[in-house]
Amino acid sequence: MPLSHLEHFLIQTTDIQGTCEWYERVLGMRRGYTPDFKFPVQWMYVGDKDVLHITEGGAAVSENRRRYVGQESTATSGSGVIDHVAFRCENLRQMLDHLARSGIDFKQRMVSDQGLYQLFLIDPNGVKIELNFANEEAIALGIEPGLKASALPD
Repeated sequence: MPLSHLEHFLIQTTDIQGTCEWYERVLGMRRGYTPDFKFPVQWMYVGDKDVLHITEGGAAVSENRRRYVGQESTATSGSGVIDHVAFRCENLRQMLDHLARSGIDFKQRMVSDQGLYQLFLIDPNGVKIELNFANEEAIALGIEPGLKASALPD
């Protein structure tokens, strides 16, 4: 039973609004249709696909939320058991310019044996985000193939 793609991931936060705004501003996601689960949640979309679900977290969530999601952690920061969430991307120049204009810090590395140029950034809740571009895009911008990331986020 092979997997075909990332369906979605869920982030628990104490600031749904701020987290949504970050994903809109930094990664260009948009808010869209979100079913009524009888607890606070917002679905974020890339194109016509919901890929990120943002919900309340912590110890004081509603019993309905606890039952529906099967909440196992009260964490509201850090990647926890999720080390990172990765997206395949295009137009490296545009993303680098956007991150610079937005004041977003990131680490970078080139993984030549996989043909990937990667950017790593941290969302407002401490979740590590990996953005994967084709090495060819980086090389076309004059980025050296031997680039290694220094002190990538844990």
